[in-house]
Amino acid sequence: MRPQPNLFSLKPGIITMYSTSWCPDCKRAKDFFTKHQIQYEDLDVEENEEGLLFVKKLNNGMRIIPTIIFPDGDILVEPSNAQLTKKLNLT
Repeated sequence: MRPQPNLFSLKPGIITMYSTSWCPDCKRAKDFFTKHQIQYEDLDVEENEEGLLFVKKLNNGMRIIPTIIFPDGDILVEPSNAQLTKKLNLT
């Protein structure tokens, strides 16, 4: 059973990604998580105003996606696959 995410927390229960459906970097990050079978929660900031406001708060007023928050409190903004690999200790 998956933990219930707290979608607007700096320490969510699972990896939480703030994204949109059209963003190429968001799609790449989603594909990365899927390929490596990593559970994550996705929140589309175009469909969720509170999510958009949260992203802007985290990014000094800017709408930068994907913004990904990890359960340990780390935040990666527009991370590359290499950054995700390092963060998740993958080889």
